[in-house]
Amino acid sequence: MDNLLSIVTFIPALAALILLVFLRGSDAGAARNAKLLALIATSVTFLVSLFIWAQFDPTDTGFQMVEEGEWIMGLKYKMGVDGISVLFVLLTTFMMPLTIAASWGVETRVKDYMIAFLLLETLMLGVFMALDMVLFYLFFEAGLIPMFLIIGIWGGKDRIYASFKFFLYTLLGSVLMLVAMIAMYADAGTTDIPTLMTHSFAAGDLSVLGIHVVGGMQTLMFLAFFASFAVKMPMWPVHTWLPDAHVQAPTAGSVVLAAILLKMGGYGFLRFSLPMFPIGADVMAPLVLWMSAIAIVYTSLVALVQEDMKKLIAYSSVAHMGYVTMGIFAANQQGVDGAIFQMLSHGFISGALFLCVGVIYDRMHTRDIDAYGGLVNRMPAYALVFMFFTMANVGLPGTSGFIGEFLTLMGVFQVNTWVAAVATAGVILSAAYALWLYRRVVMGELIKESLRSITDMTARERMIFAPLVVMTLLLGVYPALITDIIGPSVEALVHNYHAALDAHSPAAAMPAAAH
Repeated sequence: MDNLLSIVTFIPALAALILLVFLRGSDAGAARNAKLLALIATSVTFLVSLFIWAQFDPTDTGFQMVEEGEWIMGLKYKMGVDGISVLFVLLTTFMMPLTIAASWGVETRVKDYMIAFLLLETLMLGVFMALDMVLFYLFFEAGLIPMFLIIGIWGGKDRIYASFKFFLYTLLGSVLMLVAMIAMYADAGTTDIPTLMTHSFAAGDLSVLGIHVVGGMQTLMFLAFFASFAVKMPMWPVHTWLPDAHVQAPTAGSVVLAAILLKMGGYGFLRFSLPMFPIGADVMAPLVLWMSAIAIVYTSLVALVQEDMKKLIAYSSVAHMGYVTMGIFAANQQGVDGAIFQMLSHGFISGALFLCVGVIYDRMHTRDIDAYGGLVNRMPAYALVFMFFTMANVGLPGTSGFIGEFLTLMGVFQVNTWVAAVATAGVILSAAYALWLYRRVVMGELIKESLRSITDMTARERMIFAPLVVMTLLLGVYPALITDIIGPSVEALVHNYHAALDAHSPAAAMPAAAH
């Protein structure tokens, strides 16, 4: 099928256009039609995206199904996928129908809500498929707009503050990335990502404002990209926008934010930082590893004292993203494999945990942990699902959460045993806050009068959780489903990264007779 990537990317945008132009009225019938069209469009997008998976050849480490054409002002429209990006495309298309199904209770400005989510899906898919730097930047930045509106219009009582904080944090980080992209174009004369990945940027030491910069331009460009991707993930200490955004966002907004949007930061590190600025990445790697280890422990401790369920899970997300950055900057096969696995696994698990909060919030309209207790007596099915994803979040063997953490820790252990030891403490802390949350919300006697009439999950809610349970279990017992696809591309990335470092080392620069 020709232009398969573009078809998958723009089906949701086409559905959004149909909603905008043809759907009239604001009655219950129009709202139901908007929800149905959005659900059909996202489901069709997922089904068509399976053809990408079917046609993908894991043994080919280059970009596949490449689409290229002239665009505007000499810029190119270029799309393609490799072993690192193809599974993020599938994660996005898999999660979006579940997100729309979880939004069935939305009653205000339903058409606008569905348009925002459909446009967001197109922009997220574009980020993972773009092979032109300018195209990537446009998709990456434009994704802020629908998410800003989703939080700002359909969020909680402090939604305006949270939406502006989210927007400003992520935008400011990206301004530096834009400056670096202009410098890259000036140096390489192209915006083509595959070409830039093989281009050797200047790495000689230089002095900026009297400060000696090891790695020169590579380190400076690495830091500019790092500013954008670190905020997007988010890494400690630029993570403070995330808990506010999660708490104020509607349930579906939190799911998309945790499951897909955070992954753009990790994907950016793998697509730009490691292959394009290997010297800069190597210079900064020790700092990033320690920042990641501190993030895991610090945000886990902060999660322990939260009274709001969403805030606790949001801090848990920051901690789990710490494993991702650790694995990426370990820059070995296990570390990068583990980082990608952790991102995909976290998409299912954290998305499901936010949906778990949404189930009881829809009934009781509070996220306060103290408002609950003893739900197992009235909601046994919910208690079972919540327990399963709590255990997966902790990293119980047999679930996908275990594989990602184990691989990243293996990779980091080979590079820095102290960082690995500190990060391992996060595994214990994650068990503490996750089980503490579960005990207070689900276990014990049902003594609160307000909970006596609470009902268990509906058939729709069970159907939303079913595919998430299946994927979390399947990847936990059969991780080769992911590692077989990402393995060759990761191996090529790691090989090229270390080859660039070896070529730049003083030993490599010496004449042959001097060796």
